[in-house]
Amino acid sequence: MAENREFFYRRLHSLLGVIPIGIFLVQHLVVNNFANYGEENFNRAAEFMANLPFKLFLETFVIFLPILFHAVLGVYIVFVAKNNVSRYGFFRNWMFYLQRISGIITLIFIVWHVFETRVQVGLGNVELSYNLMENILSNPFMFWFYLIGVTSTTFHFANGLWSFLVTWGITVTPRSQKIATYVTLLIFLSMTIVGIRTLITFAYGI
Repeated sequence: MAENREFFYRRLHSLLGVIPIGIFLVQHLVVNNFANYGEENFNRAAEFMANLPFKLFLETFVIFLPILFHAVLGVYIVFVAKNNVSRYGFFRNWMFYLQRISGIITLIFIVWHVFETRVQVGLGNVELSYNLMENILSNPFMFWFYLIGVTSTTFHFANGLWSFLVTWGITVTPRSQKIATYVTLLIFLSMTIVGIRTLITFAYGI
């Protein structure tokens, strides 16, 4: 019974990492990318997202609760996982190990990012605008913190997407898993480039 429950939780953990968390990540990167087309365009996109109907419901049940469940179970998986990269240096063993490391980094990054943006906006301390991110990322330490955080997040999603495809029986054969490796690598690189480009725009205006 306990094994069946853990199997279900891990399946749910994998699913939530793609739907809705992964979808939200892509949407978040797309909205932030408007910064590359000017301050006014970003503010307009951010305002549109901030004024969505049922915003509190969407944030709670589509974003925060799925992330909370995924994070809590993810931390548990990190501590019970048996990493064997020192003994078996295969590519997927390293990906397994890096998935756990990136998960912890991503969790720290998300908690801090939500605190200094969504929480501060909710408390009325700052306004959701281009200037908010510009002020945060003008600090060199925060710029590098965000750069590492964004890269870790996009890697964790892309590599987790590969695991999702295997876990849910979508890629079963070695050939399909190899193709999925290349596809998820392209997804990681594309999302990372978009994210870093936006960070550079906020920090340096270029």
